[in-house]
Amino acid sequence: MADVQLTLPDGAQKNYPMGTTPMEVAKGIATSLAKKSVSGKLNGHYVGMNDAINESGQFELITKDDEEGLRLLRHSVSHLLAQALNRLYPDQIHYGVGPAIDNGFYYDTDKVEGNQISVDQFPEIEKMMKRIVKENLPIVSREITRDEALDMFKDDPYKIELINDLPDDEPISIAVQGEHIELDRGGLVPATGWIKHFKLTSVAGAYWRGKSSNPMLQRIYGTAFWNAEDLDAEMTRRAEAKERDHRKIGADQDLFFTSQEVGAGLAVWMPNGAAIRRTLERYIVDREVQDGYQHVYTPVLSNLNLYKQSGHWDHYRDDMFPPMDMGDGEFLELRPMNCPSHIMVFKHHQRSYRDLPFRIAELGMMHRYEKSGALTGLSRVREMTLNDGHTFVMLDQIEDEFKKILQLMVDVYKDFDITDYRFRLSYRDPQNTEKYFDDDEMWEKAQSMLKTAMDDMGLEYFEAEGEAAFYGPKLDVQIKTALGGEETLSTIQLDFLLPERFDVNYVGSDGELHRPVMIHRGIISTMERFTAYLTEMYKGAFPTWLAPHQVRIIPVNREAHGEFAQALADRLVKQGVRAEYDGRNEKLGYLIRNAQSLKIPYTLVIGDEEVSNDTVTIRRFGSRDTATESVDQFEKDLLADIANHSRALDTLEKAVKGE
Repeated sequence: MADVQLTLPDGAQKNYPMGTTPMEVAKGIATSLAKKSVSGKLNGHYVGMNDAINESGQFELITKDDEEGLRLLRHSVSHLLAQALNRLYPDQIHYGVGPAIDNGFYYDTDKVEGNQISVDQFPEIEKMMKRIVKENLPIVSREITRDEALDMFKDDPYKIELINDLPDDEPISIAVQGEHIELDRGGLVPATGWIKHFKLTSVAGAYWRGKSSNPMLQRIYGTAFWNAEDLDAEMTRRAEAKERDHRKIGADQDLFFTSQEVGAGLAVWMPNGAAIRRTLERYIVDREVQDGYQHVYTPVLSNLNLYKQSGHWDHYRDDMFPPMDMGDGEFLELRPMNCPSHIMVFKHHQRSYRDLPFRIAELGMMHRYEKSGALTGLSRVREMTLNDGHTFVMLDQIEDEFKKILQLMVDVYKDFDITDYRFRLSYRDPQNTEKYFDDDEMWEKAQSMLKTAMDDMGLEYFEAEGEAAFYGPKLDVQIKTALGGEETLSTIQLDFLLPERFDVNYVGSDGELHRPVMIHRGIISTMERFTAYLTEMYKGAFPTWLAPHQVRIIPVNREAHGEFAQALADRLVKQGVRAEYDGRNEKLGYLIRNAQSLKIPYTLVIGDEEVSNDTVTIRRFGSRDTATESVDQFEKDLLADIANHSRALDTLEKAVKGE
């Protein structure tokens, strides 16, 4: 039998008989390596530990220690889930796809008869999965013909669709474990016995292949780890994430809602949520005005030609709503971005070099055509209001303006106690000429300027190719969300393209026209996403300056103390405090607990002594202790608390962190 030559990661080359398995290769190197090797990889393609190696090439072993090994485990658990479902509900379920994802896996299923799979059935399903694990079924991959595949999966329309979509010349691979067969390209553990620690976590609806015109399937989520400790830690993290979920807190505190009657992805802000949003809007507008920005209002609708000229129509058409035909040759578009509108503001007058940097900002409402399956509370919506701003500068002003914007960001983060973030320099992918404007000189110059500015400031950052905007590179501030993910909060983007496309110019000191550079920047993202982020970060316990209800005043007896309590509430409201008198006919203990459950920063109790002495008894959220102060002193302390953005509230900070 002929040999195959394998080149190992260290460069060593070894010959093996044709048909040798990765397991045999691993055992030949070290028994300990074989025990932790999950899969082989030959010339970039997975080869199962029990599968034959029939060609020479670059070879490596994926082990439990590798991040890739964990993904293979989770992929394997999705197959285990499907096998368990087949045993429990034979011939009752059709199957979509079951990939590994960040923090776990999922499988899309469609029950033919009766109700879909529910969370209540998870214990029974997990029990069957554990039974299959004990059987330690070997997992083997092999190739079959298209006709064999079509016959094998003839009763599952989703698998048939996947097979038919494959190129005619592409081999079809299956994975076999016991009686269960999956369409699969490899990347699985050697046997079901390798799967020890897993948990099914949730179900959700998902359109087949992500298209709203396709059937809605049942997506079953789960997670898995190599050891029990990691699984337990993940489940604890998920429980914490569930408590922090802004959708749950939003419902509990009556901040916002979405409904099909209004329209998917269109948030309705209730008075409590509106109070938070109004505070954010006033805060950021004031900060920007102090930093030299001029705030404007521009239309939410614009002529479609504006977005064709900017390039948004070419690059983001799929994310934009269909144009509205006005019947007279004009088409109006719900704007997906504010920058073309701000360019029009700059161009409305002839600008001089003395006007630069020219800074304009807006709380600009935008619309994105998000798919239904991607919509999530306030985090992913179809209508949003962006804290947007644009600066027009000369070339020699770029670095100073960049530093000024970055300093504003850092100062804002301090006011919100945001500390867990990192900087990302986002570059274009030079191979992707469809997504990015094709001008190598422009890109090299812009990317070099950003990198030089960051290096000069001594800031740490990481670089990411393919994350730039279509018109230029950017600095993104990546934050850790309370739910364990990462997303972009703030951004600074250099743009040499749009000023060129819109023929933007200014009169220089030489009396000639020159092209400015445009800097796009967003400090606190959209009002929707930032409110969602803060809700989860604070776990609903908003600091006093942001809380929808800052003070709740409760009388011990409505008849004896209600007038004093109401007068105090009126006094604080006139000072701009969100205070309210709670005169409900309920027991005192219930009213206090209710205020605590809503995480109101200050609860004031008014009784005989308070009325007689013009004092208040104060209970801060998260503390069982009370304190008594004069009304005047409390008002002074409260207003200072609000003015300094609640940074001195140690009790509140500890309560938020669960200490």
